[in-house]
Amino acid sequence: MQSSIRRPIILKTMSEQTNPHAQALPFAGRVSAALAEAERLCEDKGLRLTPLRRRVLELVWSGRRPIGAYAILERMDKGAAAPPTVYRSLDFLIEHGLVHRIDSLKAFVGCPKPENCHAAYFLICENCGAVAEVDNADLAEALAETAGKAGFKVKREIVEIWGMGPCCRTADKISRTETTGESG
Repeated sequence: MQSSIRRPIILKTMSEQTNPHAQALPFAGRVSAALAEAERLCEDKGLRLTPLRRRVLELVWSGRRPIGAYAILERMDKGAAAPPTVYRSLDFLIEHGLVHRIDSLKAFVGCPKPENCHAAYFLICENCGAVAEVDNADLAEALAETAGKAGFKVKREIVEIWGMGPCCRTADKISRTETTGESG
C-alpha cells in the first residue's frame, strides 16, 4: 500500500544558510539576491520598496538567525529611523510576504518564497535558535480541514515547532560519545 503523505520541502536549512540561494551564492550574494527579488516583486505589484523598507529587509536577511525589531533598529545608522517606522516597515514586509514574524521569538526572518502566498511553518532549534521554514501541503490541508470542521475562519497561520535541529543533535551526539563513550 502506497502512502499518500507528501514529503515536506525545507525552504530554509537549519544551518547558517538562511536564504534559498544558499548553495549558489556566497552569503553577501544571497542577501543581494533576496533584495533583488523583493524589488522585482514590489515593482510587479506596484508597491514602493522605500529605502527604509529595503534597509530593514536587508538587515533581516543579513542575520543568520531571526532578528527582533530593536536589534534591527540598533544596526541602523544612528537617527535613521525610530521604532514606529521600523515596525511600519516590518508590517509592510509581512503584509507583502517578504518577511515572516516568529511570534514566540518576537523576531523576523526573510521569506524564501515571497512570490507564493503561503502559511508559515517553522522548525526552531531550542539549542541554537536556528530556524527552518517548511512548506508542507499535507499539514496545510489538515489544518484547514480541522479549522473548517470547528467552524473557525483562519486569518493568519503560523506554526512553530520547537526541538533540536540536526546540527545540534549531531553535536550533542558527538559530545555524549566523547564524554561517556556511548556510540548511539
